[in-house]
Amino acid sequence: MTTRPVLLSSCAKATTAAEARFRIDVPIEGRRGARVVALDDDAATIVRRLALQQWNGARFFTLVAGAGSGRNGVGDDPDEMPLHRTNGTDTRLADELMAADVAVMLATADGGAAAAASAIGRACARRGIMTAGLVLGDRHEVGDVVVALRPYAQVLLVTADEQDVHEVLTALRA
Repeated sequence: MTTRPVLLSSCAKATTAAEARFRIDVPIEGRRGARVVALDDDAATIVRRLALQQWNGARFFTLVAGAGSGRNGVGDDPDEMPLHRTNGTDTRLADELMAADVAVMLATADGGAAAAASAIGRACARRGIMTAGLVLGDRHEVGDVVVALRPYAQVLLVTADEQDVHEVLTALRA
């Protein structure tokens, strides 16, 4: 077995002074417009817990009952979808997406989440907002919401580990 020499540019400790001039030594700033929406009741519990942690300006929401399904006066316009902030106040999806640069949808079950996921995904797609879908649960039990998220989510993760949600939000600099 032959070993190859390490090239100077392949290791941060081995860079020359000329190469080091181009290194970025400042921390990467967090996002200013991350929006995290729980699509069902179990996801809402997780989102409320996450909202208590330190984030880079992320905002956390739960759905109003029937949101995204064409009921309660929402109609087919996803912009009018009502949301609850985790502090208990109400807002609309359109208002929250104005300053958003990423929308993360969290689901744990199929119970109505598919329609809301599709509505939020369409609203984000129209605005060019990156969308991530995080689905907690057994892959055999969450198929409908995965299908609804797939066309809109640049990041789509099905997992059984709640810690993965925190990790993805951290990776997205939420």
